[in-house]
Amino acid sequence: MPSENVTIEGHIIDSLILPKVVDEVVALGGAYEIVEVRVGAHREDPSFARIKVTTDTDDELAKVLEQISQHGANPDTVEDAVLTRADTNGALPPGFYSSTNLETEIRVDGKWLRVQRPEMDCGIVVEEDSARTIPMGEVRQGMQIVMSGLGIRALPVLQPGTGDKQDFEFMSSDVSSEKPKGLLVDQVARQMREIKEQNKRILWVAGPALVHTGTAPDMCALIRAGYVDALFAGNGVAAHDIESNIFGTSLGVNLQRGLATEHGHEHHIRAINEVRRHGSFEAAIDAGVFSDGIVYHLVKHGCDYLFGGSVRDDGPLPDVVTDMVEVQRRLRDIIWGKDGEDLIGYCIVVGTMLHGIATGNCLPASVPLVCVDINQATVTKLMDRGSWQSMGIITDLSLFVRELAHRLAPEELRQEVL
Repeated sequence: MPSENVTIEGHIIDSLILPKVVDEVVALGGAYEIVEVRVGAHREDPSFARIKVTTDTDDELAKVLEQISQHGANPDTVEDAVLTRADTNGALPPGFYSSTNLETEIRVDGKWLRVQRPEMDCGIVVEEDSARTIPMGEVRQGMQIVMSGLGIRALPVLQPGTGDKQDFEFMSSDVSSEKPKGLLVDQVARQMREIKEQNKRILWVAGPALVHTGTAPDMCALIRAGYVDALFAGNGVAAHDIESNIFGTSLGVNLQRGLATEHGHEHHIRAINEVRRHGSFEAAIDAGVFSDGIVYHLVKHGCDYLFGGSVRDDGPLPDVVTDMVEVQRRLRDIIWGKDGEDLIGYCIVVGTMLHGIATGNCLPASVPLVCVDINQATVTKLMDRGSWQSMGIITDLSLFVRELAHRLAPEELRQEVL
């Protein structure tokens, strides 16, 4: 029967990688035998395991090896990866290797090449002496594409390089609404300070609740304090933020009194129309249409921002990107930097499942990802989709962002009150 030894290294015990690998083997109809296990003597020490995987056919073995590679389990057999020329534009050849967000290497002509821009659900293209992930829509006929099989190894997930080990273990343990929120906010604030000390960028991904709950002023304080380098959201966040700074309402509800205003349902569309008349956020700001808010401070402080459209958008606003393929491209540019060498150091998702999962799909596993939402399903879905580094916090996002602003931007909050 076909078999192959695979090895996994790192924190495979406390992160449950070892049981995940053997569970995956059994779920796919294979069998396993633990050949060797070395457990680290101390908590910070890595562990090692060698597992013999057996299946009924070679095709089944290839499928099992590909699946468990997502956890960093790599075959002992050393062979070059199989490369196949793409036979059509916009599609990968059958049997292609589906990439993960783990750091990955492929073997070509006896040399291991590090795959640039690790991202899940892509192919891998080899160009001269380099390899990179490639979305299927960008494939062109004749490209050399890596096929499933041997000659591919994924490096196991390491703990994010922010905060201490206890912080990480506490935040990444089972998601629960009963965890002490103050302690969670303290840990996120500590991690964000460390990221800025390392001169790395912080990406925020937000939903409209950020505005509806009256949290925009706290977000503005974080922007002014330098803790928002980039923001990804939908048309609704920008539309209701601008509405709130023109009419004092969000979806027609007065943000000071919490009551619906007369004809308030018209406010968001009138705000969108006024910005469209000026042609851009920047032109509307220069004309004095609005002089505060999230959009205003993103523009004035030179932050990267991306507002992606959807079928339900009113307007949309002139700076909203309605081509979804272009949104994906720009999101990748924000994550990696336009030169590809300025990877985001930290990502925080607040109040959005759609944009949060989209971002998680594009992020490499090395980037810490915090998801904050009142809905537990939103928090856990990121982990279920394969964002292994995701840490979930179940709480009201307005309380979370406000407490975070008090810890990171107290001076900016005081100036806002004055």
